[in-house]
Amino acid sequence: MDWKIGGSRKALKGEIVVPPDKSISHRAVMFGAIASGECKINNFLSGEDCLSTLNAFVSMGVDIKREKLSVIVKGKGLKGLRAPSEDLYLGNSGTSMRIITGILAGQGFDVCLRGDASLAGRPMERILGPLGRMGAKIDSRGGYPPLCIYGKKGPLLPMQYDMPIASAQVKSCILSAGMYAEGRTTVTERFLSRDHTERMLEFFSADIERKGPAVSIGGGRELVPRDVDVPGDISSAAFFIVAALLRDGSDVTLKNVGLNPTRTGILEVLKRMGARIEVFNMTDGLEPCGNIRIVSSGLKGTRVRPEEIPSLIDEVPILMLAACMAEGRTEIQGASELKFKESDRIKSMQENLRAVGIAVTEEKDVIVIEGKKRGIVPSVVRSFGDHRIAMTMAVASLFSDKGLTVEDVDCVNTSYPGFYVDLMKISGR
Repeated sequence: MDWKIGGSRKALKGEIVVPPDKSISHRAVMFGAIASGECKINNFLSGEDCLSTLNAFVSMGVDIKREKLSVIVKGKGLKGLRAPSEDLYLGNSGTSMRIITGILAGQGFDVCLRGDASLAGRPMERILGPLGRMGAKIDSRGGYPPLCIYGKKGPLLPMQYDMPIASAQVKSCILSAGMYAEGRTTVTERFLSRDHTERMLEFFSADIERKGPAVSIGGGRELVPRDVDVPGDISSAAFFIVAALLRDGSDVTLKNVGLNPTRTGILEVLKRMGARIEVFNMTDGLEPCGNIRIVSSGLKGTRVRPEEIPSLIDEVPILMLAACMAEGRTEIQGASELKFKESDRIKSMQENLRAVGIAVTEEKDVIVIEGKKRGIVPSVVRSFGDHRIAMTMAVASLFSDKGLTVEDVDCVNTSYPGFYVDLMKISGR
């Protein structure tokens, strides 16, 4: 399916409840499935990626009941999963592939994990190396999926691991495997990545310790199930934040958005660019959340530092669009990890922005964007099968007099099935 979205000079007005957080929904199912008892996950994201995780655990004997906006998971305990009758298919979900591999490395049965063509091209050596050090035996296709995991009779080996890259998925994989090790497993990061796994495991009474850039977990302790309330996804909110900032006269409120400080880098960078953003009605629990009000603002270019990238890794495409419409030069440093997402997001955005009349260059791991005040040139652009590229270019269409056609947008079902409806609503269509 394609979207043909006409340009509009209307201000964006109103309120939106963005969909539930994808990262938290994944982890709630994963750790609920290996907890000892029943938990309810409220406001679960029923997007394709999270359903891949849910279906994988159903295939391994976990009783999961879906209700309207929630799921009930009857956990089997750390070692209670059973071998599936066939390979586990994880669609396009890198989160599912990497974290579930950590959990299954400590199980007593053989299992293979597969995905679609996009997932088959995403590197897995970054988890295979550390898991091998822990004693796991896993075959791969030269470091890429499918992954075949061989059952482990005894416990895994604990280890201390210094992360060479900032990746919450890799960290979460190792910590998950650490629950099946005899002793403590420690992961140390150079730049802190999102900490949903640590929070969730603490919430479920795992033996977690955090000190500065290091987090450790003790093996063998059963997880205690607790109900989880999933906030809205700030990565989904980012599209409307940028759209409202760029359209004159806009005033938009996003409700119940997750505000975990390891995820709010996009807000900090936009404020530095001159954005008028107000956070209010904050609540704190497993994950902090609140409402965000955005008022249109003139933006200026900025420099995004490498240590900021982990806190806004999924928002870089929409940040690139904001930079294109800002005054002056923006540099985004240390974003090479974008090349290993659902698409090579740097290359995808370069091609699309070039198609709409904006030059973006990459110089030694630095994305350089010279802002412009002219509108977006009408064109046909591609999603590259990547939900975040599709939604970014849909927002770009609002700033083209004749609009854009965005090809192959079914991929938005990964994280935001209702995105088009919300975009039309907020733009007064």
